[in-house]
Amino acid sequence: MTEGLFYLTAFVAVMTAAVVILHRNPVVESLALALHLCSIAFFFVLLSAPFAAMIQIILYAGAIMVLFLFVVMLLDPGGEGKAGKVGRAQLYATILGAFALLAALFPVLAGYEPTLPETPAGYGGVESIGTLLFTEYLFPFEAASILLLAAMIGALYLAKREID
Repeated sequence: MTEGLFYLTAFVAVMTAAVVILHRNPVVESLALALHLCSIAFFFVLLSAPFAAMIQIILYAGAIMVLFLFVVMLLDPGGEGKAGKVGRAQLYATILGAFALLAALFPVLAGYEPTLPETPAGYGGVESIGTLLFTEYLFPFEAASILLLAAMIGALYLAKREID
């Protein structure tokens, strides 16, 4: 049962990722990316990490993707006349993505059957993530916080400069 759900979720994740790469409409790409992030959250559920799955859905598939979709709809990056043209970068990215997909599928095609390790009690829960975040990974957490603060100040500066 779990193995079937894993393969179904993996299929959905790969197909939505392909839509994100290959589709020309940015709104459809954004919706496909939101579905892809939801499928990644389901992987967390399969790994018995419900807190990580909820954070994935609330933070990425919910808040950030809705904001991203609003920005895409407001800016209309495709505009008229740009749809239908495939640039070299998109072609190279597609070829590179196809090779990466084949490399990722090689173990499955070769007959490799993975065995999942036993997860300790509380894995993926709030307490275990908080403990790791504020003990073992304190420096990367603080560095990421400072980096995000610098990015936010930079974005505010750039936005303020365009208004003036």
